[in-house]
Amino acid sequence: MIAIYPGSFDPITYGHIDIIERAASLVDKLIIVIMANDEKSGTFTFAERKQMIEHTTSHLSNVSVVVGEGLTAEFAQKMGARVMIRGIRAVSDYEYEMQLATANMTIAPDVETVFILAKPQYSFLSSSTAKTIARNNGKLDSFVDDYVAEKLMEKYRKGVEIY
Repeated sequence: MIAIYPGSFDPITYGHIDIIERAASLVDKLIIVIMANDEKSGTFTFAERKQMIEHTTSHLSNVSVVVGEGLTAEFAQKMGARVMIRGIRAVSDYEYEMQLATANMTIAPDVETVFILAKPQYSFLSSSTAKTIARNNGKLDSFVDDYVAEKLMEKYRKGVEIY
């Protein structure tokens, strides 16, 4: 079975990696789909995000990374996916994700949304949190892997606004 895990991944965090590892153990093939988020401006280009995700998931042989466009449910169909993975950190995530899943059921009734709950140690973690810590020159080792931390700090040192 093929599944997709869509998100902006700007940047990928330990919380994302945990969801990816757990989802990859449930399916034959997991495709990480980097999607634009209309509500956020990106810090990293799609190519930079793809490189960071490929680096942090290189230990998973059934995981690949692509950049998607258009409606996520239609993209899932295009990729041959029967499942869309979504991570849930809190009740507020569930309410938002349930609305998206319901809309996706209408768009692509053959694609099921599967929610994977964040482990407690990652329930507070977000890409925005990691960027705020980087912007303030804080320690990132509990939030992102070393490679991603270095990429974040490079952006910060270059004076790029991190949002």
